[in-house]
Parts: sequence; C-alpha cells; structure tokens
Amino acid sequence: MTLGDAPRFKICVSGAADTGHCGEKAFDIAYNLGKEIARHNCILVEGATTGFPYFAAKGAKEAGGIVVGFSPARTEREHVESYGLPLDYKDLIVYTGFGYSGRNLILTRAADAVINGCGRVGTINEFTIAFEDQKPLGILEGSWDTDELIRAIIDKSYRAEEMKGKIVFESDPKVLVEKLIEIIKRDKITDGTLKRENTD
Repeated sequence: MTLGDAPRFKICVSGAADTGHCGEKAFDIAYNLGKEIARHNCILVEGATTGFPYFAAKGAKEAGGIVVGFSPARTEREHVESYGLPLDYKDLIVYTGFGYSGRNLILTRAADAVINGCGRVGTINEFTIAFEDQKPLGILEGSWDTDELIRAIIDKSYRAEEMKGKIVFESDPKVLVEKLIEIIKRDKITDGTLKRENTD
C-alpha cells in the first residue's frame, strides 16, 4: 500500500479463548480463516487472546498479513501476568484497560466487519454489539453450536429486517471472507479524499 491509497478493510475475528467445546478441527478452521483474511489484503483485528482468535492471527501472520490485537489489560505486563494472554502473532496491541466487556466494544467498533466463529458468552457479546451497530457480520458455521445460537438471537431480535443483506452464514472460510468483503464495499465511502481549497 502506498501513501494516498484507500485503507485496507479491517475484519474482526471473534471466538472462544477456550475452545474445548469447539471440536478437533476448530484451530485448523481458525488458522485457514486468518490466512484468507490476509490473502484478501485485509487487516485482521482480534482480542489479543488465546484460542480461536489466536489461531486466526497465526494464520494471517504466516500468510504475510497484518494483525492488530485489542487487549482487556492496561499494560503489557498486566496483559501477560494478570490476564495470561499472548503477545505473539500481532503487529500491534492496543491496551484498552477496560476489561473484557469494554474491550469487546472497542474491538468490534474498530472493525469494518465481524466474523463470529466457535464461541462462548464473550463471542455472543461481540456479536450483539456488532448486530446493534448494524455492522456487516460473517457467521462461520462448524461442528459447534454458536451459529445456531446466533440464528436464534437474530430470529427473536425483532431487528432482523434492519440487517437484511448484511449477515452471511457460511462454513467455508474463503467463501465467507469473499462474501463479507462485498458487503463491506457496499457500506464504504467511495471518496474520502481531503478536498483543499485553491489558495493560489
């Protein structure tokens, strides 16, 4: 990317830090998801955490991508020693100091779109924030039941019509990323260049 180019799309990967309930292939799926985000020239943002987002970050970095982590901690020391979170596979970590729930808000707001993989309550929290913000959403289907829970939330939200055309359910990481990018493009401002008055 050269100076003056449009910024890359930022895609958040949301998922469980503890993936014991996600099935044996969860790490491989997360890794491939991260690779696809990087291959499509997007920046991966995640919660600077373990589990599903960690392996997505690993995939993105090993594919030559950029990864930005948003930590619940105030400092690097607190991130590692108090929260027990990793530092590797990230180009930048933003230390929010707002704990997990506050971090989730900043994380999803920083992204152009959010992908939800196998998760627990934190993943559902990130989904509902993005849903309320009417942000493009990709729901990764798998052997887990997170996608089924999200479908139920959407069905009973009385807000599904507002998100029509902005949510993609897909089991193939490559197809999911490609479909989500098309939705992001529809939302984007096409010309954000600074207009300067001619003072000559």
